[in-house]
Amino acid sequence: MEHAQLTLEELSFEIERFRHLMITAASVYGFESKEVLAYSKELDELIVQFQLQNK
Repeated sequence: MEHAQLTLEELSFEIERFRHLMITAASVYGFESKEVLAYSKELDELIVQFQLQNK
């Protein structure tokens, strides 16, 4: 998912939100579920965007 240009603060909030969603989904569906993998992918994209903006 492509995110509009978010501030570092907004990105940090979204990273924590998706981390929480991923952990919750893993406890319900298991670590290899499609839900967890989707959250993990989104989290990866947010982290990369944060790193690129934080240079």
